[in-house]
Amino acid sequence: MVDRRKLKQIISYLKTWQASATILLSLYIPPGRPVADVLEVLRRELSIAQNIKLKRTRDAVETALSMAIDRLSKIPKIPQNGLVIFAGVNPDTGDQVSFVFSPPDPVPLYYYRTDKWFHTEFLEPMVEESEVYGIIIIERDQATIAILKPSGFLILEEIEDYIPGKHSKGGQSQRRYDRIIEQMVEDFYKKVGERASRYFIPLLEEKKLKGILIGGPGYAKLDFVRGDYLDYRLKSLIIGEPYDVSYQGEPGVREIIMKASNAIKGQRYIDAINAVEEFKIHLAKDDGLALYGVNEIKKALEMGAVRRIVILEESSEADELEKLAKSRGAEVHFISSSLPEGEWIKKTFGDAIAILRYRLE
Repeated sequence: MVDRRKLKQIISYLKTWQASATILLSLYIPPGRPVADVLEVLRRELSIAQNIKLKRTRDAVETALSMAIDRLSKIPKIPQNGLVIFAGVNPDTGDQVSFVFSPPDPVPLYYYRTDKWFHTEFLEPMVEESEVYGIIIIERDQATIAILKPSGFLILEEIEDYIPGKHSKGGQSQRRYDRIIEQMVEDFYKKVGERASRYFIPLLEEKKLKGILIGGPGYAKLDFVRGDYLDYRLKSLIIGEPYDVSYQGEPGVREIIMKASNAIKGQRYIDAINAVEEFKIHLAKDDGLALYGVNEIKKALEMGAVRRIVILEESSEADELEKLAKSRGAEVHFISSSLPEGEWIKKTFGDAIAILRYRLE
């Protein structure tokens, strides 16, 4: 069974394949389907393919079907989550592609097609993050709504309304003015609650939402939590007390994530960021415990000298580094190069960084 990170890489690679004719084979087999039944269908398709008039297309389709039949005939039983097969050949270069694997979630349907591209659309929902946290940073006239995923955070919306300050004239006019301002603030809180429901309720119904973090710089965050502004289902998922956060937008989201790190310990993105921060500390100290360069890291892994390693998800070395690290008892973290921390690693150090157990001479 492939994990979600590996599946993401496979989908990305398959999308680079395009053909001028319907020669690329995609096959989805749900759990419980007998192998013999599927093989019979493929052999029938192979027989039909002989009627294709254009030799180039006929040869490519027959090659794809033959590869699929060969791989499938070696599998005694469809795995618990089903099986997916992609096979094809580039008539111009002779390059071949053949993937046979069980995905991280059950295959939802039986599907067979040869087309000008590989049909990955049934796999793409499987690479979406399965555990996310909602984030709301709120003031009386500003709010940021975001989600924290295992691979990083995503700002969904930044909301801002103009709400004037207190009236200074005094008397009945001031009281009336204050009531108007209070109503404007309440309306803003309701708007934020409605937007939060729009984004978070679907995640809750899909059983992906693990919790919600609330933060802000003043008392607004407390009024928002105590008031009837957030859907009761979301309110029950609030983690801890509202956090003091100084900023809106990306800086505020980063701040609340780090302040809540103990409450959501074990979240993959936080663990990776902590490893990056530790690497920076050793780098600044120049104590010899910060290591970079894939070849140097591989040598240190072979020696059992690596304690923690951070690998870019998109790296072609990712699988080898992960396997080697786990075999030597090193702690493994992945991070995307699309995130600022991953981009920093990529530009400065390459595909991975590591923290050593001891200094190497």
